[in-house]
Amino acid sequence: MVGGHKPRSGSLAYYPRVRAKRQLANFSTYPTIKTESSKPINFFGFKAGMTTIFGKNAQEKSVNFGTETAIPATIIECPPIKIIGARVYKKTTDGLKALGEATIEKPGKHLRDKVKAFKKQGKKQTKTTKGSSAEGTSKSEGTKTYSKFEDLEKFKEKAVKVVLLSELQPSATGIGKKKADVAELTLNGTIEQQLAFAKEKFGKEIRINDVFEVQEFIDVRAVNKGKGFQGPVKRFGIKIQRPKAKKHRAVGSISPWHPATVMWTVPRPGQMGYHTRTEYNKRILFVENDPKTISPPQGLVNYGILKNDFIVVSGSVPGPAKRTIALRHAIRKVDKNLAKYTDLQLPYGTEEKVEAVKEEKKSEPAKEKKTEEKVEKKEEAKPEKKEVKEKVKEAKAEAKEESKGAEKK
Repeated sequence: MVGGHKPRSGSLAYYPRVRAKRQLANFSTYPTIKTESSKPINFFGFKAGMTTIFGKNAQEKSVNFGTETAIPATIIECPPIKIIGARVYKKTTDGLKALGEATIEKPGKHLRDKVKAFKKQGKKQTKTTKGSSAEGTSKSEGTKTYSKFEDLEKFKEKAVKVVLLSELQPSATGIGKKKADVAELTLNGTIEQQLAFAKEKFGKEIRINDVFEVQEFIDVRAVNKGKGFQGPVKRFGIKIQRPKAKKHRAVGSISPWHPATVMWTVPRPGQMGYHTRTEYNKRILFVENDPKTISPPQGLVNYGILKNDFIVVSGSVPGPAKRTIALRHAIRKVDKNLAKYTDLQLPYGTEEKVEAVKEEKKSEPAKEKKTEEKVEKKEEAKPEKKEVKEKVKEAKAEAKEESKGAEKK
């Protein structure tokens, strides 16, 4: 049978393959979720690493149905997100445009370092200039910034969408980053419900429990690990040329004579990695608030010790450790039998197990003492064995001499 032909690998849907503009990834589209009250559809977290979780396979048509299996899972630390404001959008022929926004008066220190607009806030501006009024401080006409949320309620009739301006708090984790990122949290429900929820959470915090639940499916989006400038062999998996060829790690022919141009589909060297990528339909296995149940005492590799709420997602997630991960309710159709497991157990489980692990570590020096005592006993027993061996040799020598004397007689 003739072998397969693969001139290149790698999807042509991702073009151009350039570095991401921002390290903070976010979604542009969101699903419509029907709930009694309004709540956020998306959230943000920080990738802590991967682990192995054991549970029983509950996929009915699977070969391993009912058996205990090892599940690769990703840990995402999700510290509380602080709501620093709300923004109202209207619909125009050019898309959604901001009508106005309301922000808190005293933002945090790490947020002031990030956003320049907040540095000047605190001093009330009484002067009015062109394009601005006493109510707002925005330069562009139509978008005004207010210090009170009640000022946004007058846009209720024109509003199409209400979002929350959120402050991510990486300083609450152990990744070493202090400057806060600002992102939008999208809400579901009617405009009245969205305004009511935004007013309730204005200046407060939102936790991961308020957005996602166990066994729900989510989509993740992040900037993956950067590889730098790479050649076509590593970048697209092309075949290495034979030893007699002019070039080895290059494409044999990059273009025809006519048309005299190199097509964009030809594998070429360039940037590899640090691209924004999305993965769909990841099942949430755990939503916990006790980091001790999954973080070892010495911390996770390349991340450290967990300090906040976290979720455990089945499978892998793009990006290295400490990378910001955008989370969203699943937008595609979901197979409910996908990644279905029961009797799941975290690596450390409860506080009792954590204490048991600590006791084992404390008992390690005692074990070392026991081994040292055994070695000493063996060393003491060695001279006794030598004496026994010498006595045996002497007895054999005497027996030989006696046998020789008997033969001579």
